[in-house]
Amino acid sequence: MGKYRLCLDILKRGGDEMIASGITILLLSLFLAGTASPDLVVAREALLTDEAKICLGCHGQRSIIKKFENGEVIAAYVDTATFKASAHNSLGCSACHTGFSAKTHPMRRFRSKRQYQIRCSLVCRRCHTVEQMKPVGGALLRKESQGNPVVCSDCHGSHSIMSVSGGKMFGIEEQYCLSCHGHSLTMSFKDGETLSFSVEKSALENSAHNEIACSGCHVGFSSSEHPHRIFKSRREYTLASAENCRRCHFDKYTETRESIHYILISRGDLRAPSCTDCHGFHTVSRRSREKVSAAGKCRKCHQGIYDLYAGSVHGKALLDERNRDVPVCTDCHVAHEIIDPLTPVYRRKIPEICRNCHTDKTIMGKYALSTDITTYVSDFHGTSLVFDKKRRKLFLNPASPVAVCTDCHGSHTIRRTWSSDTAVVKANLQKRCRQCHGATVKNIPDKWLPHYEPSMKKAPIFFIVRLIYKVFIPILVIGLLLQVILHIWRYAMRR
Repeated sequence: MGKYRLCLDILKRGGDEMIASGITILLLSLFLAGTASPDLVVAREALLTDEAKICLGCHGQRSIIKKFENGEVIAAYVDTATFKASAHNSLGCSACHTGFSAKTHPMRRFRSKRQYQIRCSLVCRRCHTVEQMKPVGGALLRKESQGNPVVCSDCHGSHSIMSVSGGKMFGIEEQYCLSCHGHSLTMSFKDGETLSFSVEKSALENSAHNEIACSGCHVGFSSSEHPHRIFKSRREYTLASAENCRRCHFDKYTETRESIHYILISRGDLRAPSCTDCHGFHTVSRRSREKVSAAGKCRKCHQGIYDLYAGSVHGKALLDERNRDVPVCTDCHVAHEIIDPLTPVYRRKIPEICRNCHTDKTIMGKYALSTDITTYVSDFHGTSLVFDKKRRKLFLNPASPVAVCTDCHGSHTIRRTWSSDTAVVKANLQKRCRQCHGATVKNIPDKWLPHYEPSMKKAPIFFIVRLIYKVFIPILVIGLLLQVILHIWRYAMRR
C-alpha cells in the first residue's frame, strides 16, 4: 500500500511532466509484487525443521513400509514436496510421533492397520479440540460416542493436511466495541487489582456465543451508552458478571442453586467458582464435549485431587492417550448440581454413577472388563445397600455404613486390579476391610471373589463347591420333605 500511496502523491504534486514517471513507478511496483510473491511462497514452504530433514532422509524413500501382525502393510514414505506444502510443515516430526527422535526410534507393534490409524488419530486431539471438530464432524462424533472411532486421516490425510480458512462476519455493534476492546485495555478495582478488558477477535469467532451481540451479555452498554461501574475487587466483578448467564440459562442456574459451590458462595465464601470461572467470558466453549479442558478447569481449585486423578487408571488414559471413554470430574460429580461428596446422599448414589459406564457393553468390551454388576448387588455389600435404602424410605432411619465401589477401588486413585500395582491394591483393600470387619480379617482380598462369575478358569474351587451345593441342597430338601410325608403317612396308618 505504501508504494501505491507514493504513486498517488507523485500524481498530485506534479503536472504533465510527472505523470509518465508516476505511471512507470506504479507499473514497476505491480511487476515486483507479482514476481516476488511466488518466491516468498516457495521460501515459506521450504522451511523445514532440522528434525524433519533427518526423518525425511529415510522416510523420503519410497521403499520404506510398516508391517502389522495380521499381514497388512502401510507405506511409511513421506513425499517431501507434499509435506512442505502442508499445514503442518513447520512442526517437527516428534510433535505428532511422540517418543520418536533422531536418536530414539522405538519399535511399536500393532495388530492391524486400522488399530494403528485409530491410535494415531488420538494425537490430533492434543491441538484440535472437539469444539473445532463439531461444526463439520458433529455426526462423526455422535458415532464415536456409540463406539465407532473417528480416524482423522480418513478425511484429512496424514502428511498432506491442508489448512481450512473461514471466519465470522461481525455486526456493527461488535465492530464498534472491538475498536476499543480489540486493543490493550484494563480495568482497575478499589483493592488495586486490575483486569484486562481486551478481547481477541479470534476468541469471539470460536466462542459458543459468536452469534450473540455484545449487549446481549453486557446489558446497559451500547454505542451510545457506556456506564461507569465501580467494584471493590476483581472477584466481586466476576460474580456480578456471572449473574448475566441466568438470563438465557435459567435451567442451569436453578441446578446450581442446589450445588455445593452455590451454597459456599451464599455463605460468604467468594472463592467458590461461578459460571465464568468454568466457562470463561469471551471464550465460552462447550466444556462437556472436551474432557481434558473440563478436568483442567476443576484443577484450578482442586489441584491435589487432580494430581491423584492424573495418576489413576482413568487419568492416565485421558491425559496420555486422549481416551474419550474414561470419566472426568463432571461425569461423576455432574457439572452444575454438584452434591457434597461427603454426604450420605452422594454416597448412596456411587454405585449408580459407576454403573453408567461399567454396564455399557460397547465401552467395556474394548477393554475386556465385566459388565455384570449383579455380582455386587447379590453379595453382602450390595444386598445391604438395597435393604438400607428401603429401610430409610420406610422408617426414615439414618443411613448405615455400607461398602460401596469407592471404598474398595478408591475414588480418585483407581488402579488396575491386575497389574504391577496388585500388591498395593490388595494392601489398601485389606486396610479398608478391617475398618468394618476388625483386625481379625487376614488375606481377605485373596478370599473374596471380584466382579466375575466363578468358572473353571477363574476361582475353580469356588465354582466346584458351589456346583456341589447346587446339587446337594435340592437333594437334601427333597429328602426332608419325603421324610415328613412318610412320617405323616405312618402316623395316619397307626391310627
